[in-house]
Amino acid sequence: MKIDKSLQPVSTVSVNDGKRRADITPNSNTSQENSVHLSPNAAKLQTIDSSSASGSIVNTARVQEIKQAISEGNFQINPEAVADRLLETAKELIQSKKGAA
Repeated sequence: MKIDKSLQPVSTVSVNDGKRRADITPNSNTSQENSVHLSPNAAKLQTIDSSSASGSIVNTARVQEIKQAISEGNFQINPEAVADRLLETAKELIQSKKGAA
């Protein structure tokens, strides 16, 4: 393979030749660039997040009841209910994947 030496060398470019972001003069849009607009859904999420932080999502009394029942050996599992809820969750996941695609 033959190397073609007919190409001209690229001239060197100084770093100062281009404008840097800090060198750009601000215009009247500066106040718009510094403001943030939240959608109604984002505002709802913030409300939900702050309310969930103040209240516990987990029912600790129910968790203790289940722990005690397991340790005593009298905790009963309903396999039909577990299967039904597992199927519901799988259906929801499939539907959410279809909606996202």
